Amino acid sequence: MMKKIVLVGMLMGGVVLSGMAQTRGSLGQNDPKAKTVLDNVSKKFQTLKTVVANFVLKVQGGNNSVSDSKKGTVYLKGSKYKVSMEGQEIISDNKTSWTYAKDVNEVTINNVDQSATTITPAKLFTNFYDKDFLYRLEGESTEKGKTLQNIEMTPTDKSKNIFKVVLSVDKKNQNIAKMKVFEKNGNQYTYEITSFTPNTAVTDATFTFDPKKYPGVEVVDLR
Repeated sequence: MMKKIVLVGMLMGGVVLSGMAQTRGSLGQNDPKAKTVLDNVSKKFQTLKTVVANFVLKVQGGNNSVSDSKKGTVYLKGSKYKVSMEGQEIISDNKTSWTYAKDVNEVTINNVDQSATTITPAKLFTNFYDKDFLYRLEGESTEKGKTLQNIEMTPTDKSKNIFKVVLSVDKKNQNIAKMKVFEKNGNQYTYEITSFTPNTAVTDATFTFDPKKYPGVEVVDLR
């Protein structure tokens, strides 16, 4: 579940930032320099009708105990999304969500709870993140010929398993380039966008699960 939440949050790119770049209010003040970066990315992404992005997820366990790398693709159209990874698909039309596991040929169906505290694309247009994170601009770095603006986010709720998130924004293109998530148990998850295609043709059928395309699939309906 943690991977699902973080993955969706990261790969929505600037849509995430439309919530994070708000004024914090009574909980404290966010870094105005970071707010400027986030606002610029947010404005760009709000003009996009669809997004298709390829990514690499790198997982490192505490004390380097586990190391893994997976490729995937995310499709986004408004509040609808589909995440395809090796052996797994996560689909939502903002009313129903489907999580498919290839190894057991099983799909789990749930209603999308709009009032839940989990991070979903439907909430990324609101100030949801603003209520849960403080952020500041750490500085700039250069990777693969790109200048990255690195923003550190820390949850206001210190009981959360995630204690820090670092967002890296491509300064030139104002796109999310990378996100690194740090857990208290030592696990680290790095999501790197390898390609980003805006306003490509994505049909609504992409955001529903068709069991006919998965012969013999076991359906676990939790609605």
